[in-house]
Amino acid sequence: MVDTTVKKMKSHLANLITIGNLSFGGASIMATINESYEYSVLFIFIAALLDRYDGKVARKYNQESALGKQLDSMSDIISFGVAPALLMYEVVVSQFGTVGMVVTVMYMACGAFRLARFNITESNGFFTGLPITAAGAILTASFFFISILSTVFYMFLFPILSILMISTFSLKKV
Repeated sequence: MVDTTVKKMKSHLANLITIGNLSFGGASIMATINESYEYSVLFIFIAALLDRYDGKVARKYNQESALGKQLDSMSDIISFGVAPALLMYEVVVSQFGTVGMVVTVMYMACGAFRLARFNITESNGFFTGLPITAAGAILTASFFFISILSTVFYMFLFPILSILMISTFSLKKV
């Protein structure tokens, strides 16, 4: 009985870590809505930590699956697409009105496109374009430089990260 329970837990561990990623992404969005921006940043970074390990756990226990791949992408669009974009929109680019909305939505759309492209390609040891996790981490980390950087910087950062995500350059997986 214990063996069966341990076996079942191992088979779902990677997906549970992925659900944790999604949960922290959702918590980040709620923190942003409640103007708790520091917590929002923290939750995105915790989501990134969980995202780093869900695939490793799946490979270690030989539990890679199509469901896990899709779940990971759905979590990533929340945690590294919507959450960082909403955070930085609220804190910086909302002052640019419609143009700020456009660059924010463009970032999210390019992140979704990048994840969809990733899901339909065979794994070859390389990423095509900047992974959304990296783009989300860069966008989130830029929160710490708001007092130093011009607000106009963010009007360039959003499109640059968007273009890098959908570009076709190759990046070796680590």
